[in-house]
Amino acid sequence: MSQEPIAPELLKNRDVLEEIARHQWIESEKAGRDVGFDAAAEDWLKRFSKVWMDYHLPEQKSKVSQSAEAVSPKAKSRKAKSYF
Repeated sequence: MSQEPIAPELLKNRDVLEEIARHQWIESEKAGRDVGFDAAAEDWLKRFSKVWMDYHLPEQKSKVSQSAEAVSPKAKSRKAKSYF
């Protein structure tokens, strides 16, 4: 997935660690047991990291999307044929 290379960088961010700790507490309360930091981090990265980055790190998102545009070819624009 595209999130995996970004995950180590995100885990260096103190705000992300606070979000994961909050997520760990919520998920542990739901489960009735401690789910552990690693499981909570993996779940948070899968479910919420993209939205969090879009909101908190828009400049990094634009860098990632620019590099993705450079790699992926653009689709050709075609007009629909009219038979009338």
